[in-house]
Amino acid sequence: MASAVSLLLLSPPRQLHRDGTSRLLSTPHRRVLLAAPTNATPRRLLAAAPRASNNNDNSGAMKAPDRLVAAVAYLYPFLDGTHHGRFLLAQFPFFRAVLRPLAPAARIFHSSPLTPFLLFLTLYFAVVRNQQSFSRFVRFNAMQAVVLDVLLIFPDLLAQSFAPPSGGVGFEVFQSMESTVFLFLLVSLVYGGGACLLGKTPRLPIVADAAERQVM
Repeated sequence: MASAVSLLLLSPPRQLHRDGTSRLLSTPHRRVLLAAPTNATPRRLLAAAPRASNNNDNSGAMKAPDRLVAAVAYLYPFLDGTHHGRFLLAQFPFFRAVLRPLAPAARIFHSSPLTPFLLFLTLYFAVVRNQQSFSRFVRFNAMQAVVLDVLLIFPDLLAQSFAPPSGGVGFEVFQSMESTVFLFLLVSLVYGGGACLLGKTPRLPIVADAAERQVM
């Protein structure tokens, strides 16, 4: 996955597009006086204030295919980091029952060592960089999933290099760290995927700003 990191680091940041509406809403004057005769009614003298748009509430604008593709993208980092939940799944069988519907997707994902990397290339080049085929809503959420997966490099390296033997305080700390990473991935999947299905734009901590810089 080192090549995945280099792809992200070498990609130049993109300037975000700001339309005229956002500039209008940022000005202190939100009402416009219209020139009219002195005997005009007050309704004609004062235009209605424009309504501020809520970027997180796109439920009426996002089409069902866009919502589905954006939601499915969050499966990628979760499936790539399921091994961090081995301690939690062993202690709490409840999580096994909840995640059982994802078992077929997990088997396909781990069927080959090349599958995660191929999915990374597909998400980044075929979705994130494909402005002609996908909306910004889809590309932003796909980029969040990609950045979240890249961040898994750090707990993976820590687990491979400094995994303590069973027993002792060091092992307890290591076990807690692994479970925390898994829970964060699970919450990101539920929150990110659920928000996308509702047509809203989720902003995950840590990764949202990085994804914003990469999506035009």
